[in-house]
Amino acid sequence: MNKGHRYYGEFRWQLFLGLILLSLSAFFYLIHYFIFHDIHHILIYFIGDIAFVFCEVLLVALVLNRLLVYQERRTVLKKLNMIIGAFFSEVGFPLLKLLAGFDTRIAQVQPKLVISARDTEQDFKNIQKILLSYQPAVEIKKGDLAELKEFLSRRRDSLLNLLRNSNLLEHESFTDTLWAIFHLTEELMFRPQLTGLPGHDYEHLAGDAERAYRLLIVEWLAYMKHLRREYSYLFSLAIRTNPFDRNASVVIND
Repeated sequence: MNKGHRYYGEFRWQLFLGLILLSLSAFFYLIHYFIFHDIHHILIYFIGDIAFVFCEVLLVALVLNRLLVYQERRTVLKKLNMIIGAFFSEVGFPLLKLLAGFDTRIAQVQPKLVISARDTEQDFKNIQKILLSYQPAVEIKKGDLAELKEFLSRRRDSLLNLLRNSNLLEHESFTDTLWAIFHLTEELMFRPQLTGLPGHDYEHLAGDAERAYRLLIVEWLAYMKHLRREYSYLFSLAIRTNPFDRNASVVIND
């Protein structure tokens, strides 16, 4: 059975059910009239019920529906933040550290990216302004390109699994970041060797690395902000493993 026949069958069933319900309603109104002979009473309740239907539509269609959509969205976002957390633990944090090694301007913003437990919402807004205006300068020969290739190659399957996750459609900027990282991974893996390449090819790789790096920094800050608001214990660990903090140590001192 094709879709047209199926939809037609569903429509006929709904129409049939509607006619039955209307017939039953009319039948019981008739019973009421023949017993009590009070059309005035019937019309009062009939018109009153019709008037209340609009209030029910308002309550169900707008208020309750919005509450259900909001709750569903919160559930999806919670699952999505769990996925993002797993990504940063396995890929994001170490990748940021590797890519920062190619950035010749990182010293300009690195002290401002050192986050502490005392930072306020305003501090995060200030850091976000800095990152949005920051233009990294990736010099592809400055860092360890072979190490970057090996790191991303070992995590290619993890990136693919993340990109297959339908929940990521709710987070467009994070999806763009994943695509940029995956593209950089493919560019590096398709080159058998990374030494002795033409200058224009190195420039192309630098552009891909810079794109992934720039997007990843912004997502990193958003993730840190989320941890600060929702999970203080995870935020504490993220601070102590901050890829931009040269003095970061997982060991808690005085």
